Amino acid sequence: MKKLRYFLILTCMILCVDNVVAEIVLPQIYTDNMVLQRNSTITMSGHANPKSRVTLSADWLQESISTQANIDGYFSLRFSTPVAGGPYSMVINDGVDKKVLQNILIGEVWICSGQSNMEFPIRGDWARLMDADQIVASMHHPALRLMQIKNTTSLAPLDDAAVEYGWIESSPSAASFSAIGYLYGTMLQDSLNIPIGIIDATWGGTDIEAWTPQKSLRNVPEIKNINRLLESSLSEDELRDNIFKKLYDEYDAPQKIEYPINRALFHQEIPWKSMSVPSLWEDNGLPGLDGVVVFQYELELPQEAAGSPLQLHIGAIDDYDCTYFNGVKVGVTSGFEKARHYFVDGRYVNAGKNVITIEVVDNGGGGGIWKSSYADVNGVSYSLDGMWSYIVLSDFAKSHIKFKEPTSPNFPTVLYNAMIYPLTQMPVAGVIWYQGCNNVGRDQMYEVCFKNMIKGWREAFGKPDMPFYFVQLAGFLQPVAVQPESEWALLRQAQAKALELPNTAMASAVDLGNPIDIHPTNKAEVARRLCLLALDKTYGQRQICEAPVCIETKFEGNKALLRFDKLVKSHGGVITGFIVGDKDNNWGYANARMIDDKTIELKSVLVERPSVVRYNWADYPDGNLYGDNNLPVLPFATDK
Repeated sequence: MKKLRYFLILTCMILCVDNVVAEIVLPQIYTDNMVLQRNSTITMSGHANPKSRVTLSADWLQESISTQANIDGYFSLRFSTPVAGGPYSMVINDGVDKKVLQNILIGEVWICSGQSNMEFPIRGDWARLMDADQIVASMHHPALRLMQIKNTTSLAPLDDAAVEYGWIESSPSAASFSAIGYLYGTMLQDSLNIPIGIIDATWGGTDIEAWTPQKSLRNVPEIKNINRLLESSLSEDELRDNIFKKLYDEYDAPQKIEYPINRALFHQEIPWKSMSVPSLWEDNGLPGLDGVVVFQYELELPQEAAGSPLQLHIGAIDDYDCTYFNGVKVGVTSGFEKARHYFVDGRYVNAGKNVITIEVVDNGGGGGIWKSSYADVNGVSYSLDGMWSYIVLSDFAKSHIKFKEPTSPNFPTVLYNAMIYPLTQMPVAGVIWYQGCNNVGRDQMYEVCFKNMIKGWREAFGKPDMPFYFVQLAGFLQPVAVQPESEWALLRQAQAKALELPNTAMASAVDLGNPIDIHPTNKAEVARRLCLLALDKTYGQRQICEAPVCIETKFEGNKALLRFDKLVKSHGGVITGFIVGDKDNNWGYANARMIDDKTIELKSVLVERPSVVRYNWADYPDGNLYGDNNLPVLPFATDK
């Protein structure tokens, strides 16, 4: 009888395990209140009960659609959307569980992406949007739906995006949303009179390469070495070690040492130097160094400490560290203000000498171990402050690549993988993009990478002609009257090169900048210019959406004549923003006058025979030429 009871209990347990009810799980981008792209075909994947028959029904579908989940519960359903309308409901049912999505609209879906000027919220602690109070008060737009993607990184493409919140109706509670994205959506809706969905996938202070698909980086010179590592499917630790090695290989040190350094022992043949810690290395013989420095310290411990667990409490390190105890990696941390607290297994703790090795990376500003540190064993603290040995492993000024922690938002591909790729299962109308400040100084790389990124996104979305409208960088830094060498101007030119791709367009913000704030506050005008492009080029509503372009330049003795394709006019009387140069690289500010409504004459008292003209070519340009609809003439250089 007892055996029978055990048998019945065991049988029930097996049956219960075999019949565990799984909840239907959809990607986080599919929620109540969502907007789906009109007149499109959507492939919705998810997980349900294994081997169950999964059925999708929606108010606009005449018949339900079904498929069978596989042994792991994965399913994929394909359905079409109608013309704009709603609200609708959708039900996904596997016979055991049911998922109901309500208040769905069909309309136009746009992604807004880039760095902080696109991330710039309607209202936030760090942002002061022009007319923010009035804008927030008027945010009640039931047919405008917003979704914000959470800041996330990944070394491999993800199937699902993390979201700050699911789709919501526009209201003042969404004031943390992208100001440009929201304003663009309201303007589109006012003109099209259909539901609009805006997906905010932004992250401030990020590089173009982080947003670029891995295979789109293959011909980007600055990224090639790291890209080969990405193709090798290495773990984060393996990636990190390989990147350190490449940095060291490219550093032309006066005396090479073998890398990786034996992290457990001091080597007499290594040219170690000494530095007092805590301190910034700029104050200790390494002024201006951005790079990698290896620090080592001998910690003497008594006999009773041997074999006991140890806690390393390393004070703040600027910016990034990889820390070893007797050759064993015990921790990695990024962040110049973060204290490090690393556990060391007692197996690696010795009586007598113990070697702590810290590889410190500084990407800008101060670098080093700049706060007090100590070790804790059996309740006894041992100070780590004092003289440490160090050696420079890499100087970024002498290297072709910079270190980027694989979990950093600036590591190649990680934002595309985590924040854009998961969106590719949802058809969209197009993309608006504002990014580039972080890449100033790397214009040649940017030109290649930006084009590749656009093409890579289009391929991933299965839409080779997907509209891609972007913002040219606003003016920033103190004005300089004649600035033929401007990194900001070169980056703006690199952005403009993307116009060589079909179905791209650029809204310039060059006239909307602030010399002391990289985040200008007039986002409504940026949104208006982007919206004009979309209405004209995507929706066929004839708009004046592009400024005049210089189509011909003639040099006649001491003057230059410029011919534009459309009427130009100056705001403020005297025309500003032109400089001219000659074959000997002499430059001067140019006096300009209108010959007719499309022709401008330039002369400079400093340049007798000009051969080059540049307009708005500066970090913070002062040009005042406009076309109709308050659109600024784009920066240009006749020699570029």
